[in-house]
Amino acid sequence: MQLCVALDLPSKEENLALVKKLKSENIWLKVGLRSFIRDGEALLKEIKSINPSFKIFLDLKIYDIPNTMADAAESVSLLGIDMFNVHASSGKKAMQTVMQRINALPNPPIVLAVTALTSFDNESFEAIYHSSIAEKAAQFARDTYESGMNGVVCSVFESRLIKAHTAPTFLTLTPGIRPFGESSNDQERVADLETAKEEKSDFIVVGRPIYLHADPLSVVQKILEKI
Repeated sequence: MQLCVALDLPSKEENLALVKKLKSENIWLKVGLRSFIRDGEALLKEIKSINPSFKIFLDLKIYDIPNTMADAAESVSLLGIDMFNVHASSGKKAMQTVMQRINALPNPPIVLAVTALTSFDNESFEAIYHSSIAEKAAQFARDTYESGMNGVVCSVFESRLIKAHTAPTFLTLTPGIRPFGESSNDQERVADLETAKEEKSDFIVVGRPIYLHADPLSVVQKILEKI
């Protein structure tokens, strides 16, 4: 299991200050929609300049028609990132088109597909998808696996189920991790470190419990000791 720290602070300067505090650690860094729209490729380059060994997950959740998704996927891959994601609900044709384009590149990044956002509870999810989270996440995961992608973004509670419907090596990245029982905030399906380990998450994403702490490095080191 690997730790991915979310860079979700209000400014580039605050995000980079956090990165500098964590520069000695073997971790992934997640750059999300707000940070990338605001700060762009310059942020990615500055992160790598602080520590070239940092792995970057560009969390843009690409969703469009197949060719547009493939164009976008190729463009983000050429930014030198290590992992990005699309929406599984874009469908198999779109995901296959993305992978055909990505696999033609040298050193392609890891590609994941989002199943059900962790902000959903089952009732709000069913109102949109007319299916339970568990049923639809398993279906989305099978579609993703059959499309040749590397894994999915899901909650901890679907991780083991998804591996059972795909393969033990199929990656699961799980947001909404509250490592030591912190507040769930705007997330519905959250879990602690022990549950993430039991459910065989490959990547855990931790944001506020790290960057809102007075000593974020100590929290990261504590998490790494536990995993």
